Amino acid sequence: MHLNLPVDNLHCAGCVRRLENSLEDTGASEISVDLAGKRVDLEWPSDRAIPDLVRHLDQAGFPVQRQERVIGIEGMHCASCVSRVEAALDSLPGVTSASVNLATAEARVEYVDGAVSTSDLRSAVEQAGYAAEISEQGHEGGQEQRRAAETRTLKRRFGLALALTLPVFVLEMGSHFIPPLHHWLHSTLGTFPLHLLLFVLTSLVLFGPGLMFFRVGVPNLLRGHPDMNSLVALGTGSAWAYSVVATFAPGVMPEGTANVYYEPAAVIVTLILLGRLLEARAKSRTGTAIERLLGLQARTARVERDGRVIELAVEELHRGDRITIRPGETVPVDGRVIDGQSRVDESMLTGEPDPVRRSSGDKVVGGTVNQNGRLIIEATDLGSDAVLAQIVRMVQKAQGAKLPIQALVDRVTAWFVPVVMAVAAITALVWLIFGPQPALSFALVNAVAVLIIACPCAMGLATPTSIMVGTGRGAEQGILFRGGDALQQLRSVRIVAVDKTGTLTEGRPEVTAIHSLGEMTENRLLALGAAAEQDSEHPLARAVTAAAEQRGLDLERAEDFRSESGKGISARISGQTVLLGTRAWLDASGVNTEACAAAVDEFSSKARTPVIVAVDGKLAGVLGIADPIKKSSLSAIQTLHELGLQVAMISGDRRRTAQAIADELGIDIVIAEVLPDGKVEAVRELRETHGRIAFVGDGINDAPALAEADVGIAIGTGTDVAIESADVVLMAGDLDKVPTAISLSRATLRNIRQNLFWAFAYNTALIPVAAGVLYPVFGLLLSPMLAAAAMAFSSLFVVGNALRLKRVRLGAAAA
Repeated sequence: MHLNLPVDNLHCAGCVRRLENSLEDTGASEISVDLAGKRVDLEWPSDRAIPDLVRHLDQAGFPVQRQERVIGIEGMHCASCVSRVEAALDSLPGVTSASVNLATAEARVEYVDGAVSTSDLRSAVEQAGYAAEISEQGHEGGQEQRRAAETRTLKRRFGLALALTLPVFVLEMGSHFIPPLHHWLHSTLGTFPLHLLLFVLTSLVLFGPGLMFFRVGVPNLLRGHPDMNSLVALGTGSAWAYSVVATFAPGVMPEGTANVYYEPAAVIVTLILLGRLLEARAKSRTGTAIERLLGLQARTARVERDGRVIELAVEELHRGDRITIRPGETVPVDGRVIDGQSRVDESMLTGEPDPVRRSSGDKVVGGTVNQNGRLIIEATDLGSDAVLAQIVRMVQKAQGAKLPIQALVDRVTAWFVPVVMAVAAITALVWLIFGPQPALSFALVNAVAVLIIACPCAMGLATPTSIMVGTGRGAEQGILFRGGDALQQLRSVRIVAVDKTGTLTEGRPEVTAIHSLGEMTENRLLALGAAAEQDSEHPLARAVTAAAEQRGLDLERAEDFRSESGKGISARISGQTVLLGTRAWLDASGVNTEACAAAVDEFSSKARTPVIVAVDGKLAGVLGIADPIKKSSLSAIQTLHELGLQVAMISGDRRRTAQAIADELGIDIVIAEVLPDGKVEAVRELRETHGRIAFVGDGINDAPALAEADVGIAIGTGTDVAIESADVVLMAGDLDKVPTAISLSRATLRNIRQNLFWAFAYNTALIPVAAGVLYPVFGLLLSPMLAAAAMAFSSLFVVGNALRLKRVRLGAAAA
């Protein structure tokens, strides 16, 4: 097999040689590397899978460039359909993975860039017996349009089927329950004209609204890949064909068996159409989170062009445009505030109800709502680069993901429909041989009941519907799952490790205490310290100057500024020599610091860094500087404890400082004095000791630990590198979303288990009942019409149970 693959990380002749060497051991031949075009040309053994080659190149450090495309699939109705479409797409050379979601009716395909065309993808889906809708513009909104079209079509088909079936039902059931009606019909119309009328009406039902079952089911049956449509087509078609023979050629049938079963055939089709209509409406509710996010987008914006403000469609905006946003208006695009100040409702982004103050220099996100002031922003990120677009893509990807638990369902559904057909055949045979007279009628009724009651739909919907609702609920709370694995693994986490700076704390030091000595006031002490520090870039120096600004203190000019790294600074302020630094450094500078010993110890015990101030060689006071703990940290850790989890803190601070914070927050385990590259080892040690671990961080130096943990959780206010390394992203900057995410994961997996139990228990229990196992003991048989109603209810139960996740309690309420 000849392949030409685009690869990354080809920079020099050494890279070329390394790539060639790595491929020589794989079985590839005729290897040629194009350094300029960054491509590798080779012959690959036809009996080897292309994904094996792609994985090898990834591990060798030359990742293959891939593309991902989402395909709308029409005609899927059960888990067997999902398996067949996935197999068809996976068989295409160049496809590295294909995941099909029954709930969204979409396939997400990843393939080698340039190796697969859209026509190849469409052909593969169509050859499997389904229709493919491939949009070049992405699929935001496409899913909603497909659902709306499906609902309209099903509503029209059900209405027509109901209108045609009602006369059949009244004529047949009325005859059974009202003897005078039976006698009147047969004496007035006669048996043959009555059966002829039932034949016409039922044929219109089966080959009008019910034609969809035959159009999809029969070809799949002939291909040797039967699905739910095949079961319905076979069951109703058998009842109809039997009735046709009984109507037009009763003489060829054994005596006493020329009965007609038009009514079950028509009613089954109508009930299944009703079930699908209700299911489509229920499924549309599972995706409301995406619709709500898309609905946040503004359609127009007020833009400054040529000295005047005009209203333009958002699609016409460019980076750098100056956009005016009035109170109450939606922010149209991501941007940076260049004028004005206001409070902005960012609840759509973070899940937090309180508006956030935004002023010049701050970032704003498209889709948020300006509250009470006018803002002028400069557009920065548009279209697919915007935060809202990225959130939508992340949620859609998570909703289309397959959890590891789905592997069991896939294995079962691969043989489910053929087994059901075999059971139906055995049922018919057993009734023909051992059943009472008319045995042929009993055989037909019970075989049809087996075919109709079997419900692979419930199995196929059990997992994806719960994932859709769960991830949608998470998005509403500002919790974004980047994949299905994270949703499942977060449930089994035993310990949560948290980075201190920026996660537990605000990440910016502040002066939290001032201890002045002698006659010097707090303001004068702070003013002198800030004046001396105003030329320093040290984080502690910025904390001192910021505190002076907050108090409105005037800073005098500093002269002869000197700094000694890690020790302190000195400067002359209005003729006075001011020193700020550690106690050891001031002692070495000849300052007697005994008078502040108690204050220094007190500050250190409360996780505050003491900065001692001396003026003209005499002790003036102590400034206590700390990184303030976030208001949400204490409640978040308490909730994690209530959920039965241990909490560990990983910090680069001195043990005494780290322990002080841990004691204040009730943290169980403290790992202090950890260098940035030591966080990975700390995560490994915690996993070995306590089991599955989640790590929460926000900085660039947290990225390796986020990747190492079983589940990496990034604070959304952190760096892009941290977010890209994480499995879960919290859009808010607070820790209280961590227990919410964990409880949501537990609730979603619990919901999936309930759905799977129902789907498997339903089929395990009712297929034997439909076959007639209760007849010898109790004389009970299951009507094919009741079987159709039960099958429709099974799917509705699964979707309805998934929708309960919209109301489940999360976080502290779930503990």
